[in-house]
Amino acid sequence: MTLTRQLDEAVSARLAAWETDRVAERLWARDGSLWAASGKTAESVAAWLGWLDLPESMASRVGELDRLVREARADGYTRAAVLGMGGSSLAPELFSHLFGDVLGAPPPGVGGLELRILDSTHPDVVRGFRSWAESARTLFCVSSKSGSTTEPNAFQAAMAAHAPALDFVAITDPGSALSDAARAQGFRAIVDGQPDVGGRYSALSVFGLVPAALHGVDVGAVLARATAMSEACRRPAGDNPGLRLGATLGEAALAGRDKLAIFTSPRLGGLGDWIEQLVAESTGKDGRGIVPIVGEPVGEVDAYGSDRLFVLISLVGDPDPAGSEIVAGLEAAGHPVVRLELADRLAIGAEFMRWEIATAVAGISLGIDPFDQPNVQESKDATVALLEAFRSSGALPLPAPLVAEPGMTAYADPAAIGGEPVSVEDAVASLLGTADAGDYFATLAYLAPDPGTTAALQRIRTAVRDGLGIATTTGIGPRFLHSTGQLHKGGPPSGIFLQITADPVRDLPIPGWEESFGTLIAAQALGDLASLQGRGRRALRLHLADPARGLERVGAMINRALGLAGTA
Repeated sequence: MTLTRQLDEAVSARLAAWETDRVAERLWARDGSLWAASGKTAESVAAWLGWLDLPESMASRVGELDRLVREARADGYTRAAVLGMGGSSLAPELFSHLFGDVLGAPPPGVGGLELRILDSTHPDVVRGFRSWAESARTLFCVSSKSGSTTEPNAFQAAMAAHAPALDFVAITDPGSALSDAARAQGFRAIVDGQPDVGGRYSALSVFGLVPAALHGVDVGAVLARATAMSEACRRPAGDNPGLRLGATLGEAALAGRDKLAIFTSPRLGGLGDWIEQLVAESTGKDGRGIVPIVGEPVGEVDAYGSDRLFVLISLVGDPDPAGSEIVAGLEAAGHPVVRLELADRLAIGAEFMRWEIATAVAGISLGIDPFDQPNVQESKDATVALLEAFRSSGALPLPAPLVAEPGMTAYADPAAIGGEPVSVEDAVASLLGTADAGDYFATLAYLAPDPGTTAALQRIRTAVRDGLGIATTTGIGPRFLHSTGQLHKGGPPSGIFLQITADPVRDLPIPGWEESFGTLIAAQALGDLASLQGRGRRALRLHLADPARGLERVGAMINRALGLAGTA
């Protein structure tokens, strides 16, 4: 760890204070008063600390998971699918890529099932996922803590039209609506979660470990590594890896370095996405928060501002020359850098514990409750209201466009983006013109994440970073609503939001529902925009007639606004 002198002194002072206050001891004693500055009662906070017990409690359930896997393999399943969002999907996705290939196939000889995750309501994605699942015998894990989350229920409806109930496993809290439905429909199994563990802290619970076990991961070994980290994090603050990382995150944010830029080895890319949700949803509230910057293309050292804390997470045997080189350059330039290294892939269990503890205690420094997510519900409520309007009238209520041109329509509150534009390009320039030091630019794309779209979005964020000198993020909707969406609404007002939408070429019905997947994703985008605008955020929506051509055009507009050569 290489910190600036001021940050190192602040971290040392924080750790000394935590040692005096017996923070480590009180954390493991489930003392919710550690977060008293949030205004929440000790009892209400302590009710969400069940994740601290997961390495031990889940070790006692490894036999249960092994039995589920043996029976699935004996019955001829070769693929496993997770139907979930946020905390129910990001850990399984990480396991899929860390222990398999980019498409979720395990290495030869492992004996695990191919594992893929569905967490997009875009019709093209759902249709393609269904085709993949139908091409071999697939076991579907419907993962939803509450059992009432819209997206997993829609996914299950779509897959159940083509697969029998015995091909489904429910992973949910006891007594949930999903548990009741699974029992009534005759699912293969119902795996109970722990009610005192929140979704983003559930990587080491059944939500993460059932898919991992199906994929052939040695979950007992993962839990053993998590247990070792738990023991290390019981030590006094000065010698505690979780508290040290948490103090660094918190003090950096308080000092203005509230952008957490994460670089990872290639196989650990999913860890960056998991940390993004954990940190953003836990800290982004009450006008405060840490903004994770994940997947941003590597730039020159002078492309990075003084509002960042850099973290490099590497895996032995998985080199990342570009990431290592830029981090070395950033250290030499005086930026604070944290380096973490995993000895092998099973050490992911230890990192889950380290980051969960660090995020929780960073909330102490920030004076927030790291276990609630009030603004996630805000967007959900907006989406529900829009869907109810659709059921009543047969159409979604659309706001009046700010300006419309062939192939592209812009929607925004003129006051939020700084004026009344006369063209879409003017609107884009106005949005970018609101940027100031310490801001971040977020592209919110409700599009199918195919390689061409992903590359175009990366070019857009790179142009903004290099042109404005601010941090950038990219989210694929509605996936990010269960991750960074909380930060966008509840965090600091430093975000600049470009929402990009497009009508699907082919819609897809949701069996038994009035709305289609196209209607659902459109409502989610509109609800997200309404929530951002209701909080006065700088937000511009661009609706594209053709995603590929439209993204190219948007990139060219951004480049011209920033005075950059070429197109995106």
